[in-house]
Amino acid sequence: MKIYNTFTKTKEEFQPLNPPNVTMYMCGPTVYNYFHIGNARSFVMADIVRRYLEYKGFHVKFIMNITDVDDNIINKAFEEKKSTIDVADFYAEAFFEDVKKLRMKEANFYPKATLHISEMIGVIKRLEEKGFAYNVNGNVFYDVSKFSDYGKLSGKNTNDLESGARVDVNEEKKNPLDFTLWKKAKDGEPSWDSPWGKGRPGWHIECSAMSTKHLGKSIDIHAGGNDLIFPHHENEIAQSEACFEQKFVKYWMHFGFLNIQNEKMSKSLGNFFTAREVLDKYPAEAIRLFFAQTNYGGPLNFSDELLNSAQKGYEKILNLAEKIEREIKLNSRSAVIPEFDVKKYYSDFEKVMDDDFNSPQAVAVIFDFIRATNKIIAENDNIDSNFYHGLKQFLKKTAENVLGIIHLDGLSNELNPNIDNEQIELLIKKRDMAKKEKDFILADQIRTELINLGIILQDNKTGTTFKKINVK
Repeated sequence: MKIYNTFTKTKEEFQPLNPPNVTMYMCGPTVYNYFHIGNARSFVMADIVRRYLEYKGFHVKFIMNITDVDDNIINKAFEEKKSTIDVADFYAEAFFEDVKKLRMKEANFYPKATLHISEMIGVIKRLEEKGFAYNVNGNVFYDVSKFSDYGKLSGKNTNDLESGARVDVNEEKKNPLDFTLWKKAKDGEPSWDSPWGKGRPGWHIECSAMSTKHLGKSIDIHAGGNDLIFPHHENEIAQSEACFEQKFVKYWMHFGFLNIQNEKMSKSLGNFFTAREVLDKYPAEAIRLFFAQTNYGGPLNFSDELLNSAQKGYEKILNLAEKIEREIKLNSRSAVIPEFDVKKYYSDFEKVMDDDFNSPQAVAVIFDFIRATNKIIAENDNIDSNFYHGLKQFLKKTAENVLGIIHLDGLSNELNPNIDNEQIELLIKKRDMAKKEKDFILADQIRTELINLGIILQDNKTGTTFKKINVK
């Protein structure tokens, strides 16, 4: 099993520090807004990596942090005339709702920055004692010149960086590259007591303190978006390795950017979409399939056309899954057990996923499996239900448990192919009303209920249409 390590710029054999245990830290959200669809891509792909490691028999301890103290949160609180606690709590709750809708497995723990201030202060004090940090009037900075390997993750040259590129000018710093570990308190901002006076932590120190607290001083996998390589992850390495004098992370994983209609997503261009908005239009399984169809490290173009295509792919999986459910419920026992080498598809799936979590090829294996099984089903009558149990087991272990692109348990209830159009229209109106009242949980429940009945909703500018996809 191989994994691409951003640190070495090569694929490496995956050998965890303490097998079969794997420690994995994922940079989570800063909770001042609903997370956008680009964040969703990183979260979902990290989820797929974690799920596949578990499929392979590893015991994964997965941590995703919540940054609940930050300049953006403070600005949002001023803007909305609320406390920073109210803002952070509201958007943290929204985050949990939306990752659940995306069918992400729960992390083992979601540490909040504000609950780990003492750990952060402890790391900063140790850095100061070792000569890696200095205090200027209550602001504490990390002295980059003392860490000889600075830039080893991003490959950036410190001499080039010192010219001022991407670095804020601050007269208190010894060096323009030095970064903040502790910020002196300002009026109206949240603050905590510390050896340097009242203040709050810098962003970078948060992840170092929380990953160390919950996963140890050295961890197997640290993941996040490509935009975090520098300066965030670079600074994490500098802090952690200077403090604890050992390698911080064995494998660095980074997820590619998401573009909207071939342009970088930004609010100024008006092409900014939250995951919540996209989830209101498409099933979570279709969104996950859309993400999985591109290598996790490369760029991904987001468009309705591509999502509609992913939804059609999801419908193909759903068609087969519903057929399997019906045949299993019939519990047919006959002499017709078609020859079908399901082990080949397990092998093909594992071969491509073992190669740096190659989810596009894994998806291709799933669709090869669907084509082959549909052909067998079409060519044979009265197939023994044990054959269908084998098909379901494959979809369960791969498409559901690893990729999350089907939810078989949602099909286990009695399907009702005879639901009439009037009933569907009533449910659509109820969903529309829920959306207008911003009751997105109810709206999502109605959409999921209809999907489980084989009804796919398609939202467009003129309203909502539906399509029955039940296998006859």
